[in-house]
Amino acid sequence: MNKKIGWIGTGVMGLSMCDRLINQGYSVNIYNRTKSKAQNLIDKGATFLNSPAEIAKNSDIVFTIVGFVNDVEEVYFGENGLFSEGRKGQIFCDMTTTSPTLSKKIFEKGKTLGISTLDAPVSGGDIGAKNGTLSIMVGGEKNTFDSMIEYFKILGKSYILEGPAGSGSHTKMANQITIAGTMGGVCEALLYSQKNGLDLNLLIDTIKSGAAGCWTLDNLAPRIIKNNYAPGFYIDHFVKDMKIALQECKNLNLHLPTLELIEKLYEKLQANGKGNLGTQALILALNEINNS
Repeated sequence: MNKKIGWIGTGVMGLSMCDRLINQGYSVNIYNRTKSKAQNLIDKGATFLNSPAEIAKNSDIVFTIVGFVNDVEEVYFGENGLFSEGRKGQIFCDMTTTSPTLSKKIFEKGKTLGISTLDAPVSGGDIGAKNGTLSIMVGGEKNTFDSMIEYFKILGKSYILEGPAGSGSHTKMANQITIAGTMGGVCEALLYSQKNGLDLNLLIDTIKSGAAGCWTLDNLAPRIIKNNYAPGFYIDHFVKDMKIALQECKNLNLHLPTLELIEKLYEKLQANGKGNLGTQALILALNEINNS
């Protein structure tokens, strides 16, 4: 409890995750490019600092959860990045969904400075972030993982060391591939049922008890029925994740046609200015296909 925590990134996920640590009594330094998005945490006692470098200089353990791969690169390796002020004995834990290749690069740089690093992306959306029920997929060394369990317990209900550096990010890619296919299936099931005059709420209650049961059906299908496309997870960020997965597939000469199709559908939504909607808005792309 006496360690000073640094937190970088107060978006949809990061805000709630950091809030949970503050509520448990941890002293937290925070940084976000847009200070106003961190105001709720500042009001609760967090100290706002002006750069990742300042976070590194004034913290023992640093969590990062930002938007895109280039954001992670800048936060760690930029002129005012974490490594510019990092010191031996610190732990940097990146919870962004990012490139496994970058996760390994961060680990190797940390080793040269005596800094321990983990890639620890999460799944569970805004609900999981608020409730502390995230699934945390971790890559790195076991002794570092073990030292972080007290924090992971506050943020998630599942925290598993998947393997060496990069393994957490690879696991998150597998998670996103699964979600892509599941979201497509849920949206198509709702369209089919609607066309056949079924009660969609009754449908969800019925099929979620059987083999079709899943997180997407429980949490996002009800939002779709209500035409609620507010983001628990942005389309822009999900497209980023799918592109990372597809690049990894390309490196492996691996072809995943379902993932490729879903990614193209989401890109159409982006092109129509819907990138800031939640991933459940996939149904809008399917509606467009059926109404054209």
